Amino acid sequence: MKTISVTKECKNYDTYRAARVKSLFNAEYGNKFNISVDTDIDEFDWQIGVVVGPSGSGKTSIGQTFFDGQIYDLKKDWPDDEPIIEAINPDGNFNTVTSALSAVGLGSVPSWLRPFKVLSNGEQFRAGLARLLLTGPDEVILDEFTSVVDRQVAKTGAGAFQKSWRRKPGRRAVLLSPHYDILPWLEPDWIIDTKDAKYTRGCLRRPEFELEIVQADGSYWHYFKPHYYLDLPMPIAAQYFIGLVDGEPVAHVAVCPFFQSGYYRATRLVVMPEWQGAGIGIRFLNAVCQWHLDGNGRCGRKLPVLFHTSHPQLAAALRRSPLWIQKSACLYQPGGTAFTSKDGKGHSRYGGHFRAVQGFAYTGDTNA
Repeated sequence: MKTISVTKECKNYDTYRAARVKSLFNAEYGNKFNISVDTDIDEFDWQIGVVVGPSGSGKTSIGQTFFDGQIYDLKKDWPDDEPIIEAINPDGNFNTVTSALSAVGLGSVPSWLRPFKVLSNGEQFRAGLARLLLTGPDEVILDEFTSVVDRQVAKTGAGAFQKSWRRKPGRRAVLLSPHYDILPWLEPDWIIDTKDAKYTRGCLRRPEFELEIVQADGSYWHYFKPHYYLDLPMPIAAQYFIGLVDGEPVAHVAVCPFFQSGYYRATRLVVMPEWQGAGIGIRFLNAVCQWHLDGNGRCGRKLPVLFHTSHPQLAAALRRSPLWIQKSACLYQPGGTAFTSKDGKGHSRYGGHFRAVQGFAYTGDTNA
């Protein structure tokens, strides 16, 4: 049994106003603070612990009893003149860096090309977590965890972080937060609630949510376009599909006929930043592709769906899936160009960009 005890005391002031406050509110001992919690933290292996409670209830004081007591700053020492894709682990492998960014839910490629200082609070939070995963210590204390970000970003970001953090055995993180809504997403090994000085072993499970998929028109695209990494015209003869959680649009994909090759073709897959890391993207794409494979698409044809991507983590996820097979991999632009536009500029085959492209086909459970 390990008892965590914190006692703090300052001078007992006897000024006029201090004395008046004591008289009015019977606060004779406002100069003293004490909290004590019995735990079994030292009796089992753990990787994530959470100290949660209201402001001023002793979270930081308890957190600093762990490890060396130093709070890790997610925002410290970011360069102002480099995009985060360069600033995170400069000597590390490119795929490792992009994997870490995607793992914590920062999968929006345009954000990778911006300096840390211009990112939103939610993007800065996730970029900081990605850097921690790659170059941070194996024992860490994070104060005000998720406090400055939107609550949906907080929950999905917490869930994405805990999955990535646990992939490396032996790491331990103590997270300090005033927010109880992230606890099920973190699935912590233990919790100390400073509101009532209560310790519990973590038994929470990540909440489930229902993803509703509806067919829509192209008018929804403008919500998702800022988070797409290409600037392309609308696809010809496409049908559009939107993923909804509690009525909120969270995912988008378009599917157009590619009958001359015996396929449909999916494009413009986007998951809103606040929902990245929640496991929506592949789930959403699979459902839309299965719908077409079952013969519900344009002309009622039961055809597999082709999907091309330059995103290294999405390509890796599709390769791992038994529902997909890889059909192509153009990882560099060969000599010459695929076509020349009216402005005289050369373009590669997909999207008019010189980019590495990998192609996959959704074949469903048959994996044919």
